[in-house]
Formats: sequence, C-alpha cells, structure tokens
Amino acid sequence: MKPEPKTQEELLERANAIAGLSFQELANEAKMDVPPDLKRDKGWVGQLLEWHLGALAGSKPQQDFVNLGIELKSIPISYSGKPLETTFVCVAPLIGVQGLTWETSHVRNKLSKVLWIPVEGEREIPLADRRVGSPLLWTPSSEEEDVLRRDWEELMEIIVLGNIQQITARYGEALHLRPKAANSRVLTEAYGVNGKPIKTKPRGFYLRTQFTHQILTAHYL
Repeated sequence: MKPEPKTQEELLERANAIAGLSFQELANEAKMDVPPDLKRDKGWVGQLLEWHLGALAGSKPQQDFVNLGIELKSIPISYSGKPLETTFVCVAPLIGVQGLTWETSHVRNKLSKVLWIPVEGEREIPLADRRVGSPLLWTPSSEEEDVLRRDWEELMEIIVLGNIQQITARYGEALHLRPKAANSRVLTEAYGVNGKPIKTKPRGFYLRTQFTHQILTAHYL
C-alpha cells in the first residue's frame, strides 16, 4: 500500500492520477487479483482504491484519512452518471445511545468531508475493464447537513424509544437505516419498547441514491 498522503493536495493528485484507468491496470500495480464479480468480494473496489490512495483506517469507525479529516467513498455509476446503489456510511449504534448528538455522531464525522471516486458500475462491463472517474472532494452545504441531521435525529429518536424493529428503509429523506450483516444469523443487542434488551439485526446508515445523485450533478454538470 502507498503511504498515507500528508496533505489534501497530495491526496487529490493521487486520485486524479488514477482517473481513467481500469480496475485491471490498478490491480496489476497493486499486485491484486481481479475477482470475476463482486458477489463475494463487495469490498474489493474500496480496497483497491485504498491501496492506491494510501487510506489506512480500513473498517475502523473513523475517517479513512484521519489526519486529513477526509472519508473515502467509491460510488458505482450508470452510463448516464446516476449512482447505482446506496452508499454505506457507518454502523448504527443501537445501545448506549442516550445523550448522543448529531454534532458528535459517527455519521457527521464520516460525512464532514468526503472524497468521492465514481467508478463504472454497469454489470455488463467486465469488472477488470471498468474505469475510475474523476474525483470529487465534497463538504456538505448547510442545507445538505440540515437534511442529514433531521434524518439522523428522527432515526435515533426511534432507536432510543425502543422501536428499532419498526424502522423500514422508507424513513429518511437522504439518510436511511438498513440491516448490515454478513448473513441473517448475525444478531446484536438493542432495546425494546419496554426498555429490556432484545436481539436484532445490526443496522447501518446509508445515503440514498437521490441524495448522492444531487451531489454528483451539482459538481460535475
């Protein structure tokens, strides 16, 4: 893996240097094998980009470039430039949530500054042939942060009240909550309506495609 970039400018230089290259070209340099598809290797694209850009945080609950305060997010896009899937932000806390605020939340920390790397995502393009797009360094506008904060506060209030089982993907304008686990057998602890511990699927915060599409449209068009 390349060393962690020391400045934002160095990070952007690296991101611009890989724009236009295929996954195969990037994998060759990193001495990584390209899987036939992403069904069993969902995190492979992220790992490939992390190698080239020098992101050291991995899956830790902190920004990928912690010294720069920047999170790395790849985003698969269609031929027309629309995001093809929601974007995972972080795992949602289900216990010990009393007193948590938006200002100190993992979600806000992760989204305070994001380096978006669009990648070709159409399934008929072989994985090895898919190319990396031009990077975008994004900080939420006050309007965007207001939307994210409202969604986070609404979802966290439901969790605090013990109604985690009632939350569906329909909640949230920009940010929503979905099960996040390797399989349906994985369970974690939460609180039920009566305040007693229950077992439920781990949840993750995700950005809706409409929200990420607005970000891309505003900056690329």
